[in-house]
Amino acid sequence: ELALKSLGSEGLFLFSSLDTNNDLYLSPEEFKPIAEKLTGVAPISEFEEEETPDPSGETLSIVAKFQPLVMETMTKSKDGFLGISHVALSGLRNWTAPAAPMSVMLARQFKAFLPPKNKLDLGDPWWIIPSELNIFTGYLSNNRFYPPPPKGKEIIIHRLLSMFHPRPFVKTRFAPQGAVACIQAISTFYYTIAFRIHAEFQLNEPPDFPFWFSPGQFTGHIILSKDSSHVREFKLFVPNNRSLNVDMEWLYGASESSNMEVDIGYLPQMELESTGPSIPSVIHDENGNVIDSRDPSGEPIQFVFEEITWQQEIPWEEAAQKLEVAMYPFKKVSYLPFTQAFERAKAEKKLVHSILLWGALDDHKPLSASPPMPGSGRTLRETVLESSPILTLLNESFISSWSLVKELEELQTNRENEFYSKLADLHLEKYNFPVEMIICLPNGTVIHHINANYFLDITSMKPEDVESSIFSFSTNFEDPSTATYLQFLKEGLQRAKPYLQT
Repeated sequence: ELALKSLGSEGLFLFSSLDTNNDLYLSPEEFKPIAEKLTGVAPISEFEEEETPDPSGETLSIVAKFQPLVMETMTKSKDGFLGISHVALSGLRNWTAPAAPMSVMLARQFKAFLPPKNKLDLGDPWWIIPSELNIFTGYLSNNRFYPPPPKGKEIIIHRLLSMFHPRPFVKTRFAPQGAVACIQAISTFYYTIAFRIHAEFQLNEPPDFPFWFSPGQFTGHIILSKDSSHVREFKLFVPNNRSLNVDMEWLYGASESSNMEVDIGYLPQMELESTGPSIPSVIHDENGNVIDSRDPSGEPIQFVFEEITWQQEIPWEEAAQKLEVAMYPFKKVSYLPFTQAFERAKAEKKLVHSILLWGALDDHKPLSASPPMPGSGRTLRETVLESSPILTLLNESFISSWSLVKELEELQTNRENEFYSKLADLHLEKYNFPVEMIICLPNGTVIHHINANYFLDITSMKPEDVESSIFSFSTNFEDPSTATYLQFLKEGLQRAKPYLQT
């Protein structure tokens, strides 16, 4: 109360965003973001490297490519951003180019991508940055402007993402956090490492309120020597193959419980790529003498690199799928694209288990306002969809798929394929915000469906309070949400029997 009286609500909001341990005292470390902002000078951080790489080692040049978010893809754009202050979106509108179009880094800094000694098999994932959140730990505060100092393997990820924007958070507010990797190819001296990173950016600064920009994922690969002295190739990017790939959330008040707006949109391009292999920063002749990096005519010396012969490798798609399952255990069930799911269901004479969402099911975004709405895809994927009985039944009896509402709306208007259009139409008829779970026949006929908000409402009730005609709780499972979802799937199978037998 005294702090509120002294600072006012907005002043206290800024103070608490810096007071990371909530002790109502700003340590020098907590005050540092403001000091850097006021002085314009960032001191050399002692945490910059736990192990300082050899400055005479090889260097890698990386370029950033960035096309800003397409504002017209945001849901709020349909009514001309009515009721949304220009200030709230200022950080988004002003972000039109990468913060650092080019950067030169030491090859040995990429040592963080090397596998641990017990993860040397193809496709066996490990955590570069472990996820520290789950459905039980909740989520991190929205009321923050400045990222905490990165440590250990976070440093290289933070530095790479800082090429896009000065305020990357390498640990997201929502699970699954972190970065996961696996070996995609092995040669005598090199690895190809595939990786997936969940990170987000804070686009606003005081006195504005926080605006969180959360790409669905960063993915990519690195080819580097087993001693990390040489990087042959590096690429990191936000996938742009779906119609929506970024979640945005912004606060409207000076407290954690303030109203929050949420929206989704499309980012055409956000990528980092090496311009070529890493090269020595200092060149020696055969006698060990340092020589000029340019030839007598002033042209840079051209390096010749040996061709890498891979002894073992797996396709990129397989590596990416392994990373996805590591991040999301529910993906032990294959989720096919919408139209493909119906074709497979027809061929295998199975039902389609379909999840229709406003936002994506397998990106780290929360898909809803924060705190998470009860019907969020995040809650589903971290509870029922990854439970063992559900995974078993889905694999045995269903073909699964998830789709964005926007994608089905586009398919609905596509008259080139009437069958696909009809499938989309039947789905959208049953949809209610934010998530609808649907069971249907291979011809698209919906035989059972339930809204996620309603589902989570009834599973939070005591069994005796639930109408027996809605769902009956199984006594075999302690978790009512798993039992109820299992019942939902079994009722779908029961209702479909007359159709599947014909």
